[in-house]
Amino acid sequence: MRVIASNVRKGNIIEHEDGQLYAVLSAESFFPGKGTPTTQIDMRRLSDGVKTTVRYKTTEQVERAHVEDMNFSYLYADGDGFTFMNGENYEQVIVPKEVLGDQAAYLQEGMQVILSIFNGIAVAIQLPARVTLEVIDTEPVTKGQTASSSYKPARMDNGLRVMVPPHIGVGARIVVLTDDNSYVERAKD
Repeated sequence: MRVIASNVRKGNIIEHEDGQLYAVLSAESFFPGKGTPTTQIDMRRLSDGVKTTVRYKTTEQVERAHVEDMNFSYLYADGDGFTFMNGENYEQVIVPKEVLGDQAAYLQEGMQVILSIFNGIAVAIQLPARVTLEVIDTEPVTKGQTASSSYKPARMDNGLRVMVPPHIGVGARIVVLTDDNSYVERAKD
């Protein structure tokens, strides 16, 4: 299926001119004041994991590979990779660490994800847009400092580092965007 380059999103699988399948790691569109708008796509070749960056005109056609997107829930990780279960037929799929990359840090037991299946093999994952994490280490809260434009680093319970507002302390639960690892808000739970 052909789509325009500006419609390509993270997690999509595209078939490049070389006939190989690539998983999209990020897609960003640029609209300069003068000149042609472009879309830069960072992608990883599925066959060997080589990463590459390609720039297209935003109206150029890109071939999206026919993959089946299916809902799975995350079970556990072991030496072979990450195990997911299909909620409809209870079939379990093991996804290699290379497919998840740095997204593996966001996985939480029971989390609902979308796996892209191509010829019976999981080739990409789409995580929920937001996850709730707990702060386990950060600088102490400075009395009288309100939420301003200054942020401080904090380490989450999954090992990620996130920049948080000064009023967030150890033990706070926060919502983080999985796309760019950025702070959204304090969790409501």
